[in-house]
Amino acid sequence: MSNEHRTQFDGSERCVTQMHLARAGTVSAEMRRVAEREGTDAERIRAEVARGRMIIPANIHHRALDPMAIGLKARVKINANIGNSPTSSSLDEEVAKLQVAERYGADTVMDLSTGKRIDATREAIIAAASVPIGTVPIYQALERVKHIEDLTADILLETIEHQARQGVDYMTIHAGALLEHLPLCRHRVTGIVSRGGGILARWMVHHMRENPLYEAFDEILAICAAHDVSISLGDGLRPGSIADASDAAQFAELATLGELTQRAWERDVQVMIEGPGHIPLHQLEMNVRRQQELCHEAPFYTLGPLVTDIAPGYDHITSAIGAAIVGWHGTSMLCYVTPKEHLGLPDADDVKQGMIAYRIAAHAADLARGDRRAARWDRELSEARFAFDWRRQFELALDPDTARSMHDESLADDYFKSAEFCSMCGPKYCPMHNFRDLDWEALREAVEARKEQREPVAG
Repeated sequence: MSNEHRTQFDGSERCVTQMHLARAGTVSAEMRRVAEREGTDAERIRAEVARGRMIIPANIHHRALDPMAIGLKARVKINANIGNSPTSSSLDEEVAKLQVAERYGADTVMDLSTGKRIDATREAIIAAASVPIGTVPIYQALERVKHIEDLTADILLETIEHQARQGVDYMTIHAGALLEHLPLCRHRVTGIVSRGGGILARWMVHHMRENPLYEAFDEILAICAAHDVSISLGDGLRPGSIADASDAAQFAELATLGELTQRAWERDVQVMIEGPGHIPLHQLEMNVRRQQELCHEAPFYTLGPLVTDIAPGYDHITSAIGAAIVGWHGTSMLCYVTPKEHLGLPDADDVKQGMIAYRIAAHAADLARGDRRAARWDRELSEARFAFDWRRQFELALDPDTARSMHDESLADDYFKSAEFCSMCGPKYCPMHNFRDLDWEALREAVEARKEQREPVAG
C-alpha cells in the first residue's frame, strides 16, 4: 500500500510517524487497515497507538507491507526469526524461510543474518515480505570491523540509518544494558546469552565506557523518527537458563528500558520491549506484570519463554508452554523458538515446526483473553468434528495438510476416509457416534419417571 499520505519531504526527509499522527487525532490508512484486520474500530486503534500500548511497525520505504499491530488490544502476534550465518544458508534459502513463515502465519519476521551478503539477503526479504521485517543492526555493524572492540557509535548509527533506508520496520536496539549492570551477571550459570548483549558487554569492559547505544539514543531516535522505524528495546541481559531467571541483572536492565521508552515517546517513536527467554512457570505472570509496570504498558515481546532447560531438540515445545501463559497475561508478541534452538541454524522445516507451535500458543492465549473470533474458530471446528465433516475439519485446521494426511494414512479405502469414525475407535467404539445414536426422548421420560419415584408422598 502507498505511504505517501504520511511522508513530508522538506529537504531533510522527515516523516510523520504513526504515533505522531495518532496523537494528533488522525486515523491513518495503516490504522484503518489494522482495524479491519483486528475486527475493531479504527478510533480504538488510533487511541492505543497514541497511548503507546500499541505499535504499527511500518517503515515508509517498505512498499509491499500489509500493516499490522502489536499491543494489548490486538490479538497475540508471532515473530519468526530467519537469516543466514557465517557458516551456512544462502539468500534463496532465507527467502524460502520467509515464505514458509508467512504461509504458516508469522505476523512479523526478523532477519538476523550475519556473515556475507547481509544487504542482498535483507533487500530480497523486504522486497518479498508483506509482513513487517525486523533486524538487529549491531550484527551488520560488527561485520564492518575486525574486532568487537573496534566498534564505534558512528558505525552503529550509520548501520541503523542504512537499514532504515532499506525499509526495515523495527530494530532491536540493546540500549538498556549498562556498564553498571554487568557485575550483576558475574555469577550467573549461563552468563550473557544475547548476542547483542554479549557484544556490548565485551566492548564496555574493554573500553570501560558506557553502552554506546545508550549514549547515542537521541541520535537513534532521530533516525527512527525520520523513517518511522519502531524500536524493539532489546533485553541484552535476559536470563539464558532457569537458574538465572528473574535476577537482579534482568530487572535492572528492564528499569532502564522503561526510561528509554519514555524518551522514545517524547519523539513520537513507537516502542516495544523484548522479554526473557528462560523463566519457570510460577514466575511468568510476575514477569509480565513487572514489564507492564516498569515500561508503562508498552507492548511486551518475549522469546518463548522456555519453562525448562532439559529438552534440546524440543525447545519449540518447552517455549510454547511459556508463550501461551505470558500471552494470556498480557504479552503482545511471541518470538517463536524452533526445534534447533541452542543447536544450530533452523532450516525451512524447523521454521514450520516453530510456527505451528507458536500459532497454537498464541491462539490459546487469545482464547484466555476472551477473543471472540478465536472462540468461534474452536467452536466451528468442534461442530465439524461432531458432524464427521472431515473436509470442513481440515479447512479449519491450523495445518490442514498434516491433519488430512494423518487421517488418511491408516485408511486405505476411500470409503473409510469419509466415514463417521476414524482409525482410532472405528464405528463400534466411537463415543461421538454412540452419543449421536442415543434416544433423547426416551431418556427424558426415564429421568422424569425416576424423579417421581424418589419424590416423597405429601402428607
